[in-house]
Amino acid sequence: MKTIDELIADGVDGKRVFVRADLNVPLADGLITDDGRIRAVLPTVKALVDAGAKVVVASHLGRPKGAPDPAFSLLPAAERLGELLGAPVAFAQDTVGPAAHDAVNGLQPGQVAVIENLRFNAGETSKDDTERGEFADQLAALADVYVGDGFGAVHRKHASVYDLPARLPHYAGYLIATEVGVLKKLTDDVKRPYVVVLGGAKVSDKLAVIDELLGKADRILIGGGMAFTFLKAKGHEVGASLLQEDQIPAVLEYIERAEKTGVELVLPVDAVVAPAFPDLKTKAPADATTVAADAIPADRMGLDIGPASGKLYASKITDAATVFWNGPMGVFEHPEFAEGTKAVAQALLDSQAFTVVGGGDSAAAVRILGFDENAFGHISTGGGASLEYLEGKTLPGLAALED
Repeated sequence: MKTIDELIADGVDGKRVFVRADLNVPLADGLITDDGRIRAVLPTVKALVDAGAKVVVASHLGRPKGAPDPAFSLLPAAERLGELLGAPVAFAQDTVGPAAHDAVNGLQPGQVAVIENLRFNAGETSKDDTERGEFADQLAALADVYVGDGFGAVHRKHASVYDLPARLPHYAGYLIATEVGVLKKLTDDVKRPYVVVLGGAKVSDKLAVIDELLGKADRILIGGGMAFTFLKAKGHEVGASLLQEDQIPAVLEYIERAEKTGVELVLPVDAVVAPAFPDLKTKAPADATTVAADAIPADRMGLDIGPASGKLYASKITDAATVFWNGPMGVFEHPEFAEGTKAVAQALLDSQAFTVVGGGDSAAAVRILGFDENAFGHISTGGGASLEYLEGKTLPGLAALED
């Protein structure tokens, strides 16, 4: 995998460099609520700007249905990129049409343009190789060189991630190089004890990574909505909590495997419950109470691990040499259900371990809850991509950058 440093050393002055970034930022009423992914691509964009490249930044945002949708426009991300760069950024209101060509043709060396959401074109996500290839051909017409730096999308076999690099000289940006380097520390050369903290809503999203980690981790701590399927599998009633009953057989198998292989599988000992899911807009009081994990009332749902669980999990992190955390412990967006996630984040900071926050909601929680993100070893920009890498899968976007 050739790097951006090699590209710059060869000279990019005046060349059109297509940067596949991940600007898939969360929006609320058109405003960006977390610009972490934009800031993550800045080193690559700045290096190319300083080297005199004409930089064409492209990304997806959300899941539009293969056609333009104003709700998913990249304009707010383009404006924020310009603010962070301290220089104007041109914005094309289409992806491969006249506006995109005009924006790119109007660039001077050291200037940047952002083209509209790649997923406004059905060819980006098509499962048909020909349709995807045709869209990649159109994108290739906008550039001389390709730089992959959208780690959050490398697990997708999409036109801009997988097909486009085959059509242009291709290089890995700084973000992808960093992410891959960090993930190798979690797979190839792990310092022990190795503790994995998994949360989030659905256990089905994490089964494959649990399967892989049962042979590699020393401890696996389970929280979030997915914990209630584990508690149910252990014979506990979980009330109205999120439950995937169809996953109980798989969970039981993993519990048994953990016991046989000596992996410590840690479940919550208490939970914060409420009669209904909280209002995340108004943050109105939610009538929250704390109960033992095996005593959740039938009319209540678990929305966070409880304080005893938070202390337990912190104690299991204290002596770790490596910690990987993916998924919040509860509905952290509401103050009454954020303490479990805060406890885990603080435990990572208090430990002497190499700590990796595995992207997605975990990364958002770190920022929203006010933690210094620079105090963690690494905060990934791609939750799904990180998990699939740890599962041992081949990621199309990484394979496409290899020669």
